[in-house]
Amino acid sequence: MKRLARILARTAIVLFALWAALAVWFDGPATRPLAAGLALAVVVAAAVALGRVRPPARAMAAALAAPLAVLAWWLTLAPRNDRDWQRDVARAPTVELRGDVALVHDLRNFHYRGETDYDERWESREYDLSRLRGVDLLVSQWGPALIAHTILSWDFGDGRPLAVSIETRKEKPESYSAVRGFFRQYELVYVAADERDVVRLRTSFRGEKVSLYRLTAPPEAARGLLLQYFEAMNAVAATPVWYNAATKSCTTTIFRNVKVVAPKSRFDWRLLANARLPELAYEQGRVDTSLPLAELRARSDVTARAKGACADRDDFSSCIREGLPLPAGRR
Repeated sequence: MKRLARILARTAIVLFALWAALAVWFDGPATRPLAAGLALAVVVAAAVALGRVRPPARAMAAALAAPLAVLAWWLTLAPRNDRDWQRDVARAPTVELRGDVALVHDLRNFHYRGETDYDERWESREYDLSRLRGVDLLVSQWGPALIAHTILSWDFGDGRPLAVSIETRKEKPESYSAVRGFFRQYELVYVAADERDVVRLRTSFRGEKVSLYRLTAPPEAARGLLLQYFEAMNAVAATPVWYNAATKSCTTTIFRNVKVVAPKSRFDWRLLANARLPELAYEQGRVDTSLPLAELRARSDVTARAKGACADRDDFSSCIREGLPLPAGRR
């Protein structure tokens, strides 16, 4: 057992050293040769300590020195709200609550001709929380079988749902990298948007597949989660936070918000492999389970309608929902 424990401890230290080297490479000096040299030094220092220092306990302590120094430095890196942002995330939305009325500022409602060719339209919209019917889940897939982007959209029964997408706030001219997403490369932003904006951007201009699932959450639960979102949106607009592909991504941040209003919610691996989220929702009865899951998936695909018949309609959101399975509590 001691030998196995020693092997596992050494393996953990090696992985920690590799993480530290990547942290230096991605988040360290802008001068690439210097970053590469420091990253290599972290790995070499850990390897030499494990290979040459005796006894084993002292070797492991010595091997941890450089990675721990990197971690201490890395934790001091502070996010900012004043960078030269790309235009689609240039504004962080805020919310004013006046009784049952929520006034959402800097809601995005762009008119797109292409993914980067659009007319900017930032709006303020009022939402009557007393009319809230429920919340829907949008899942957008673009390639990797297990990875997707998730968006929540609150239904007020008037054909104008409030969609909120949690995203990386990219600077000019950054692009998203799945690997960089695990380090301190991007701030996090809540994008409050017209549904036609966030759905058509993905279906018509990014070539993604978008599915829309009507959730079983009753109005009071949907309201509680929306109020938590409002609080989080205002907090992020005032005090920036880092995005992280594992701990603060589009889906794990949804879970963080859900956890605030439903503390007994349990983490599931499909929150990371979030293209499997509909399967999790089905198992937990959070979507219509009167159909087999495969049929529910097929019927929830709104890609063709969003790109075609519904694309230019004023009632876009109602149009893409026509014929979608609706849980009994939402009827």
